[in-house]
Amino acid sequence: MSSTHVLVLNCGSSSLKFAIIDPTTAQEHLSGLAERLGEDSPQIKFKHDGEKHIISLNAGDAHQIAIDKLVELVKSLGLDKELVAVGHRVVHGGEHFTQSALIDDTVHQAIVKTADLAPLHNPANLLGIDAATQAFSHLPQIAVFDTAFHQSMAPSAYLYALPYDLYKTHGIRRYGFHGTSHYFVSTQAIKALGLEQKSSRIITAHLGNGCSVCAIKDGKSVDTSMGLTPLEGLIMGTRSGDIDPGLFSYLVNQLNYSVEQVDTLLNKQSGLLGISELSNDCRTIEEAAADGHPQATLALEMFCYRLAKQIASFAVPLGGVDAVVFTGGIGENSDVIRAKVVEQLGFLGMTIDKTANLDARFGKQGEITRTGTGPKALVIPTNEEWVIAHDAAQLAQEQ
Repeated sequence: MSSTHVLVLNCGSSSLKFAIIDPTTAQEHLSGLAERLGEDSPQIKFKHDGEKHIISLNAGDAHQIAIDKLVELVKSLGLDKELVAVGHRVVHGGEHFTQSALIDDTVHQAIVKTADLAPLHNPANLLGIDAATQAFSHLPQIAVFDTAFHQSMAPSAYLYALPYDLYKTHGIRRYGFHGTSHYFVSTQAIKALGLEQKSSRIITAHLGNGCSVCAIKDGKSVDTSMGLTPLEGLIMGTRSGDIDPGLFSYLVNQLNYSVEQVDTLLNKQSGLLGISELSNDCRTIEEAAADGHPQATLALEMFCYRLAKQIASFAVPLGGVDAVVFTGGIGENSDVIRAKVVEQLGFLGMTIDKTANLDARFGKQGEITRTGTGPKALVIPTNEEWVIAHDAAQLAQEQ
C-alpha cells in the first residue's frame, strides 16, 4: 500500500461512519459504523479484508470513546502509517465555503457559526472533527461540505422572495445539500456518455431517506431542490418536502401545535411514512403497493409524480437535458420508481428499457433508456466517501 490513504469520517448525532480509502483507486481498506453512541449497547461494526467484525462499547460511550477505539483498530491493523489525512463530511458550509478546506481555527469557527443553519448536523460533525483532531493530531483535518457544490447558483436561484435584509443579516437563502453526491455522479455520467463538460446538461436525482435533485450545467450546479434546510423540495422518507407555508400558522393557531411539534411533524412523521402510514422504507412500501395496499400505492404515486415534475422543471435553467441520473439507495435499487418517473418524462423523448432497468440494481451502473433522440437516463452508484478522500488527499498534498 502506498502512503496516500485517507480516513473518512461522517459523524452523526449518535453514529460515526468511517472508511480508509485510497483516493487514487477508490479502494476501501476498512469501512464501518459506530452506532447508538451515547445510548444503550453502543457498538462498532466494521469490515476488513472482506470479513465483518463487531466491537462492543460500554453503555453511554460517545464519540470520543468511539474515535479512540477506532484509533486502536487502525493501529492494530497496521493502517495508521499509511494515512495522509482525515476527511470530514460537514453538512452545512453556508456561504463561507465554496470548496473543501483545511480545518484551522478560522475554519472551525466558521463551522461553529454555521451550526445555526444545521442544528441537527453541524454540531455532530464538529464532535467528530474535535475527537479526530485529538486522536490524529499529526494529520491534517479536511472538511468537505455538502453545500459547497451548490455555491455556483445564481441569486435568482438561491434567494427566497423574502425581505432582503433576512438574507443580508441572517443568511436566509437556499443552500442545497448532497453536493458531493451530485458532483460525483454528474462527472461519471459525463464520462460514460462521452460528453464535453463545458457543454453538458445533467440532472441528478439523489434518492434515499433524504432526496434532492440538482441541475448541473457545464459541470456546475445551477439549481437544486433542497433549500435553507434539507426539508425543502421532494417528498422523502419522513420529510414532507414542499408545502404551503401557511400550514405553519394553521397548525399552530387552529390545531394548537407547538413549533417543536410542527418541526417534528414535517421532518420525522411525513413523507412516505406519513402518507403510507406503514414505513419510510421504500422497499416495504413497494411490496405493500404490489399487494394492493391503497396508501402505499398513493405514497409511490405521489413520490414519483413530484420527482418527475421537479426533474422536468430543471430543463429550464439547463436549456435542455442530456441525461437524468438516478443515485442513492432508492435511485440505485428501485427499478419500479425509475420506470414510473421515466414514463412521466416520456414527453421529453425518454423510454424505459425494462431489461436494462432491472439489470441496473444492487451497485451496478448502466443506461436504462432505449436508444432515441431524447435524454438518456442512467443509474450511477454514488461514492461520497471517495469524493471526501480525494479532496482531503489533494489538500493534504498542498500543505
